[in-house]
Amino acid sequence: MEMTYYDHGTAAERWERARQFFDAKEYATAARVLDALADEVPEQVAPRLLLARAYYHSAQLRRAETELRKVIELDPVEGYARLMLGRTLERQNRADEAAPHLRMAAALSGDFPQETARL
Repeated sequence: MEMTYYDHGTAAERWERARQFFDAKEYATAARVLDALADEVPEQVAPRLLLARAYYHSAQLRRAETELRKVIELDPVEGYARLMLGRTLERQNRADEAAPHLRMAAALSGDFPQETARL
């Protein structure tokens, strides 16, 4: 793969650059920066979660799903990752697979359906 200006710099500089691309809605470019960064720091959730979001917003749903599953493996109670995985699966017409992740996201956020809130 060809090196470009956004591949240079420290991890912190590339993280900031990726966030700037993401904030500017340049999701595919943000994903290119974050892909290498996430592999450099595989134990960190934040770069991988932003990478998943960049993939999601650039309609790279299979890639988003893969990254979200990695985030959940690292942090099983990361509610936003659960919500995003559910939405990603829904966008791929996989509602049955999405449902448990959406329920878990709701539980983690404290957003219980009225029927299950009664004890």
